[in-house]
Amino acid sequence: MDIDYHEWSGESPLAQGESTGTEVTGSGLRIGAPAGVQDGGEYAWWTSPEVSVPFDADDLVVSWNAVTPPGTWLTVEAQARTDSGRETSWFSMGRWSFDEADVRRTSVSGQRDETAYVAVDRLLAAEGVHLRGYRVRVTLCRAAGTDASPVVSTVGGVVSATEPRSDVPTSSPGPGRGIELPVPRYAQYLHRGQFAEYGGGGDGWCSPASTEMVVEYWGAGPTRTELAWVPHDHPDRSVVHAARHTFDHAYGGTGNWAFNVAYASQYGLHGRVARLASLRDVERHVAHGVPVIVSVSFTEGELPGADYATNGHLLVVVGFTDSGDVIAHDPASDDADSVRRIYPRAEFETVWQRTRRPGKDGAVVDTPAGVAYLIAPPGALPD
Repeated sequence: MDIDYHEWSGESPLAQGESTGTEVTGSGLRIGAPAGVQDGGEYAWWTSPEVSVPFDADDLVVSWNAVTPPGTWLTVEAQARTDSGRETSWFSMGRWSFDEADVRRTSVSGQRDETAYVAVDRLLAAEGVHLRGYRVRVTLCRAAGTDASPVVSTVGGVVSATEPRSDVPTSSPGPGRGIELPVPRYAQYLHRGQFAEYGGGGDGWCSPASTEMVVEYWGAGPTRTELAWVPHDHPDRSVVHAARHTFDHAYGGTGNWAFNVAYASQYGLHGRVARLASLRDVERHVAHGVPVIVSVSFTEGELPGADYATNGHLLVVVGFTDSGDVIAHDPASDDADSVRRIYPRAEFETVWQRTRRPGKDGAVVDTPAGVAYLIAPPGALPD
């Protein structure tokens, strides 16, 4: 799998590109003199320089770090250049607001042209088309009557090219052996059937439960005041809070990759949606003290130690045994004690890294290989 990640973070990188109405400060990109009025409020915009892709890519995922005070929001769009030199449409990769005081947080359904299309949080090349470059555009907005501004500290994109494969070679154990990070444990099934307006807990809350585990591992997360809206007798109230603030109204769930990373950034953390090539890459992060959230997909019995099947599930890799097997905090559990699991390295690497898996009635299901959320304090992610 070919992977390339690029980000704009800090004053000098964010000062690149084109902009109208924005200014760059030490904290990031913000509204300066507004460019105009949109959706009943003021806006400004910034467009990145084009990033050249050094291979024929088929997938682009954009993520961002931002703080959006009440009355502010932002939209993030991407445009790709194909191997024939043609530019795709500008596609929305999401409208983001932490508290939704003025707009709803949402991806945009039904986006497609002859060159590419959007599947919730991914821009995918059409059949026979390859991506060789891309740009990102961020529009910062605020409601009429407020002087507040969203502040965008990081914008990043990861492109990848994957070949169809069902079998994955097992990487040799490396620097993460014998390390287990003290990450909190949260079980998503404790919330089954609760808070239907945010996806109803249970199967749909693996992503916010995993994200909240990592956020709190770093000593961040919602305050008691922020959690006051959640009934005091409800278990693991911060997971409910994370579900509320990652819920994608168009998708109808809490699993939007970019929204989970953006949620973590509201609490001062630096994050990105990434693709990693093997468990050796995960070990490198664990050895630096960084737990890694990964996306897996498997049928019943394919992953020994997992008592369920899934078309797509997020969990946290918190360490590795001395022999290199995976120690995971898997939120697909009924209680905190059963969150900690040990999964065999070979099978785990397969269900995370492959691009195709068996489906029903002999069908083949495409899966996104190597997806990970990397979340840590600024400067803590290894190069």
